[in-house]
Amino acid sequence: MHRRRTTGRGTSPATKISHQPPRLLIVHIAVPSWDDICPNLCEALQNFFSIACSLMGPSRMSLFSLYTVQKQHECVLPFVQVRGNFVRLQACISELRTLQVEGCYRPSHTLLPLAVEDGLQQFKQYSSHMATNAAQPLTSLEITVLTSQPGKEVVKELEEGLKDINLLSVRRLQVVEVTKGIQEHTDSPSPIEEPSNDESSILEADIVLETLDNDVVSMEVFFKAWLHNTETDQENIHLFLTPQSLPPSSRAKDNPICLKCDLQERFLSPSLLPGTADSMSRIDDPKGDISTIYQMASLSSDSPYKLQVIKALKSSGICESLTYGLPFILRPTSCWQLDWDELETNQQHFHALCHCLLKRDWLLLARGEPLIPRHNQSLPACSFYVITPSHSLTLLVKLVATRELMLPGFFPLLSEDPPEDSLKIIESTLDSLELGLTYNPLQVGSHLYAHLSSAHAKPQGRPYTSWAGRGLRKEDQLQTNRARAPVVPLPVTPAPGRALKKSAASKAASGTFLPSDSEDEYPSQT
Repeated sequence: MHRRRTTGRGTSPATKISHQPPRLLIVHIAVPSWDDICPNLCEALQNFFSIACSLMGPSRMSLFSLYTVQKQHECVLPFVQVRGNFVRLQACISELRTLQVEGCYRPSHTLLPLAVEDGLQQFKQYSSHMATNAAQPLTSLEITVLTSQPGKEVVKELEEGLKDINLLSVRRLQVVEVTKGIQEHTDSPSPIEEPSNDESSILEADIVLETLDNDVVSMEVFFKAWLHNTETDQENIHLFLTPQSLPPSSRAKDNPICLKCDLQERFLSPSLLPGTADSMSRIDDPKGDISTIYQMASLSSDSPYKLQVIKALKSSGICESLTYGLPFILRPTSCWQLDWDELETNQQHFHALCHCLLKRDWLLLARGEPLIPRHNQSLPACSFYVITPSHSLTLLVKLVATRELMLPGFFPLLSEDPPEDSLKIIESTLDSLELGLTYNPLQVGSHLYAHLSSAHAKPQGRPYTSWAGRGLRKEDQLQTNRARAPVVPLPVTPAPGRALKKSAASKAASGTFLPSDSEDEYPSQT
């Protein structure tokens, strides 16, 4: 089954890489599992938003909204800008925590579709309201339903309840079943399971099903996937394997191989986070170093960025001290503009390349396509990269130093045998260390979450200046920190005079979108 695409197709790669869809999270609350899930979910959300709200550079997550479904569906947080809104998001998470003491009820089968419909209505109203201020219009929404109930039953419930609803604005509708078991932590979510029945074909958007372990780290990994670039309008990289040193006639006869690849970051650059950038080298900063491959790919205006393989190297033939910058992952593209035969052939060639490089114990040295600045006739500098194979269907790409960057270095070689006394002391010290087989970053914490959360808690800049902000602050002092929905929630059951009341309430609620904690009340969506 083909997933319906609703994203714009005329934007530049730079815009596509930075623009991410708004997210709607619906938390499906049910007894007795909520008491076990709530603490882990709230801690994971708090940690995730401490990072997401702090990231500098292009926005990786534009808008977020949260609904809960128990005895009724409720909008806990209407759509708000993520960047600069940690205090408001933290208040929303605090309210989510209180649900474990307020009591939970088994949800009705009609409430989840109503929550999806209500969130979609709110998104459309928000999009219409922001259309005049946004540099790029909001056209699609990703919806995630988090539940402890059997996932297939929830999928069936959504399919039945949404079959008459217009879902053209939904880019992705996902059901995540939280399981009780805790598996070994990995840095990727559990495999996605497509619905086995054919009933989802009646919807205008496919429903995907995924399982998630009930622990903080697994939930963090799941939410952090929202920070990845997920656009598939165009592949990011063209990797040319045939050397350009061959005569043109030979290259044409051999049918040069070009692998079409997508980029994925391995980790976030510390230089993008406040409090860490000033104390670290900025050479790997993708917003400050034009030679990073991700930045180069985003600046390619009309076509994917090109990498030309120059030669092969033995894996032991390069010193680690010569590589620098953030590493990036290459994987076979999933661009929707390519036909299925081309996608399959490209993936098979990619697989074969990884296999051959591992078998031969080779690396690849590649030259990046130089970008020619406008109004500049000088010869542009190019960058060089070393490409390392993996046992997964990926290639690791790292920048490698060139002659112009090298500084002289003369290091004495080790003598055959160090002094006996020193050797015994060092060997005894090393024997006292715990020996690990691998390094798992998910088991090593740097207290960064706590640092960012405390930084957000400190007063920054001037307080709310708009009447909406003053009204919100006054209401918070009198009642709670709960954010009110900017649209009228859909009723659970029809009531007499409903249309008249809804019309009056809509007039009262118009123009009550909550401002961001940042200075701009309605920042652009770039």
